[in-house]
Amino acid sequence: MAWKNAITDVPGIEVGHAQDGQALTGCTVVLCRRGAVGGVDQRGGAPGTRETDLLNPLNLVEKVHAVLLTGGSAFGLDAAAGVMRYLEEQKIGFNTGVARVPIVPAAVLFDLGLGRPDVRPDADMGYQACLNASSQPPAQGNVGVGTGASVGKIFGMQRAMKAGIGTASLQIGGGLVVGALAAVNAFGDVIDPSSGQILAGARPLQAGPLRLGETGAFANTLSVMQTFVGRTILTLAERSNTVIGVVAVNAQLTKAETNKVAQMAQDGLARTIRPAHTMLDGDTIFALATGGRRADVSLIGTFAAEAFAQAVIQAVRYAAPAGGLPGLGQ
Repeated sequence: MAWKNAITDVPGIEVGHAQDGQALTGCTVVLCRRGAVGGVDQRGGAPGTRETDLLNPLNLVEKVHAVLLTGGSAFGLDAAAGVMRYLEEQKIGFNTGVARVPIVPAAVLFDLGLGRPDVRPDADMGYQACLNASSQPPAQGNVGVGTGASVGKIFGMQRAMKAGIGTASLQIGGGLVVGALAAVNAFGDVIDPSSGQILAGARPLQAGPLRLGETGAFANTLSVMQTFVGRTILTLAERSNTVIGVVAVNAQLTKAETNKVAQMAQDGLARTIRPAHTMLDGDTIFALATGGRRADVSLIGTFAAEAFAQAVIQAVRYAAPAGGLPGLGQ
């Protein structure tokens, strides 16, 4: 099997996008038709989620059948109904004895400020994302949930940059594969952890066209936050940010271990986004264990963080200009 450097390198994982390119919004579904043990780690002060409580190890349901990542803020959670409809038609779900109920956790990002705020992902779009799902390498950048994503918003949307969705995977020995999918809509800047260089983020208020590599190409959100102006801006800053994503592994993990993998994957977010987990972000990462041999949870979590960091970088590298914002992609 050819290596794809994508979350779909994990056996049993499929990804599908659906979007409205004019309204700049969309959704992405991660399907695991045979079920996968699910976990979640939510940080930051502005989350929008669905069915995350059931992923707590104290609760009954062990496996999920899909994870939905969607734009549209809380309105976009409607797309989960379409994912459930598709899975029910495929006779996939938790067997209650009288019906199979698909288990579909979801998380949203806020993209209403870039395109049309009155158009959001709905049940039909969620259903279409399922129809589009496959084990092929998923498109990256301005697709699915990444269609209306942006980063670097301390000066507001007018000085932000376009971001999107990215994916990556790693082979970690013994046949284990860890994959990640990240939709990047951060308040802060995206950083290359190997160099500390800002790849995408807030642009200075007086800047002209973006010229990467030049001194002053980026405002540097951390530096701005230390100033009097920056501290004042923070009290008025847009609550329109979050990074959401999924990590997956072909290993046999308990529900508690899968939650630990999701927790450790947040380290990848923190290495690549500065600042991370603020009260203006709702950062949420799901984890899926599709089964296989037993493996050390610390090993898997360590490389889940690495894969997620790479996926974040891919999300901005593939993001093309849109909605008046510059982007690194074409």
